[in-house]
Amino acid sequence: MSNVKNYTEQGGERTIIEGELVIIDGGKLIFNGQELKPASLQANSNAEDVAGIVADFNALLSKLKAAGLMK
Repeated sequence: MSNVKNYTEQGGERTIIEGELVIIDGGKLIFNGQELKPASLQANSNAEDVAGIVADFNALLSKLKAAGLMK
């Protein structure tokens, strides 16, 4: 057994990251051909009715989709 925290198993099918993965300027994280990036901030909801909550929730969903975190 090795004491290496980050490694790719033989055959390359699986990479284990036990340490920290740092992506520096210019680096990208790609999942199924789409770049993943931080989602835009969604403000706390101050909705006073169901329609307001629905609008806030849909805004959150849109931001998650734009960031590549949802399809």
